[in-house]
Amino acid sequence: MATVFVANRGEIAARILRTVRAVGHTGAVAYPQVDAELPYVSAADAAVELAGPREFGDVEAMVAAARALGADLVHPGYGFLSENAHFARAVEAAGMVFVGPSPDVIELMGDKASARAAAVEAGLSVAPGSDGAVNSLEAAQHVARAVGYPVMLKAVAGGGGIGMAVVRTEDELDRAFTSVTGRAGSVFGDDRVIVERFIERSRHLEVQVMGLPDGRAVALSERDCSVQRRHQKVVEESPSPALDAAGRASLLASAGALAEAVGYQGAGTVEFIHDLDSGESYFLEMNTRLQVEHPVTEAVHDVDLVAWQLRIAEGDSTIPEFDVQPRGHAIELRLYAEDSERFLPRPGAIERWEMPQGEGVRVDAGYGPATTVTPFFDPLLAKVIVSATTRAEAIARAREAVDTTAIEGPGANLAFLARVLREPDFVEGTHDTSLVARMSAATTA
Repeated sequence: MATVFVANRGEIAARILRTVRAVGHTGAVAYPQVDAELPYVSAADAAVELAGPREFGDVEAMVAAARALGADLVHPGYGFLSENAHFARAVEAAGMVFVGPSPDVIELMGDKASARAAAVEAGLSVAPGSDGAVNSLEAAQHVARAVGYPVMLKAVAGGGGIGMAVVRTEDELDRAFTSVTGRAGSVFGDDRVIVERFIERSRHLEVQVMGLPDGRAVALSERDCSVQRRHQKVVEESPSPALDAAGRASLLASAGALAEAVGYQGAGTVEFIHDLDSGESYFLEMNTRLQVEHPVTEAVHDVDLVAWQLRIAEGDSTIPEFDVQPRGHAIELRLYAEDSERFLPRPGAIERWEMPQGEGVRVDAGYGPATTVTPFFDPLLAKVIVSATTRAEAIARAREAVDTTAIEGPGANLAFLARVLREPDFVEGTHDTSLVARMSAATTA
């Protein structure tokens, strides 16, 4: 039996701890006082208090907490230090096992410029754009003129929708370049950007990969993450209605090839932008961690990805039994403490908390009755995952789940989710990444 320290909080910490216990390990966490009453703290077998909320992003504080709790393995979850190579090295230097890829691979694939180069080397298609990072406005102008407007500026070290801008004309490029590089420098400490052609009608697809210690990689069916606000995902599903069997096989083969080419170990996600007009899928980036939306993959493949992560971290290359072909359809709804119009955070004490139940419904929650949503963290309250035999049945089940969810105290985006699930383009599976922008424009018109 090993002690697994979860260097995270909220719903993902509670979700990881559930598997840690199920496989017979001991689960440990660190928490700030503002989180003391949250479910993830009570779900842990051992816990230590942090000095404050910011320590989740402090390498030394997290390593010290893990050591104090006698951890053998450290699972970073997502966000915070999950893609921080310095943290992975510090965990290993302290004699613990980091549940994730090597620090070198985190650095390679966490840098959008080097990741793009690695993808090209592995034979993947990339959208026309800069070969590497551009370091001046003049260089950005040169690339943009060569590939044609509109273009996307993306921070090399960016993530979570931060450090991105669509530029439609050269007149807009100067201001956008200054904004993106400035934002990237202040948030990530790295102001480099890449320039790529912006695909107007696109879907955001991603493939779950599991890199094994023996060098093989397993690619599971894709997730469609095209419903986004501010470049951040809100509704995800698997499989994607935009792909046929041949397109799916090609995408999975590309993702697996990249993972094996870079020596990837553990759970990772290879993301693609799918051009609806040409049918081409271009490599976008790789996330070197477990994704927020991993439960939809678990639902259609009947597999526990966290349990698989732990086995890989312990050096086990055995592939667990799972449904190779996606079984049915799954949809994940991210329930945020925010309003449904401008998507602004709305923290507060929870006075009423009723989550959906029933066949084909799973809830991964970070909060519960009589807890408080504070302004210190991302406002994700819970994830509602539904699965059914067909996509139409999954949508119907998701609507019922939203209709039977009740939260009072903080704000909640339930009205927005209900609207997405009834939006004709979404229901028909013909939507693209501009769906939420069009919905918002229609609301304010």
